[in-house]
Amino acid sequence: MSLLSRRVRGFRLVDLMALGFLVALILGVYLAKTIAGRERSEIARVESQIGAEKARIRLLQAEVSHLEQPARIEHLSETYLGLAPVSLKREASPDALPELARQAAPAAHAAAAVAAAQIDPTAAPAAPTPAAPPVAEPVR
Repeated sequence: MSLLSRRVRGFRLVDLMALGFLVALILGVYLAKTIAGRERSEIARVESQIGAEKARIRLLQAEVSHLEQPARIEHLSETYLGLAPVSLKREASPDALPELARQAAPAAHAAAAVAAAQIDPTAAPAAPTPAAPPVAEPVR
């Protein structure tokens, strides 16, 4: 007797093996479809999150462009900080910068001493520092 013609409870062994393979194939397809459905729903959820984040990014970009408007910043600087555009007589050429730095050094040291005294009034007053050494002219 050959293996293909052998019978088990009235069925050929080949038929039972084919039926088992068919059941395994059906279960495999069912599991694959179930897993694919879950993945599809996960992909849809992530895509909706991406859409929400893109909308939030557009909103933040619009807010940044509003906050960075030059007219708004100029108004705020004049209103709250008391800043104004620099007058023409206050502008300096690059050649005059070393002299301006020498003139500003004592005032900066005095301002630092006042700030230190406000922070710690018991501290001894800072010794005056010598003026900045002369700056050499750049070689051209």
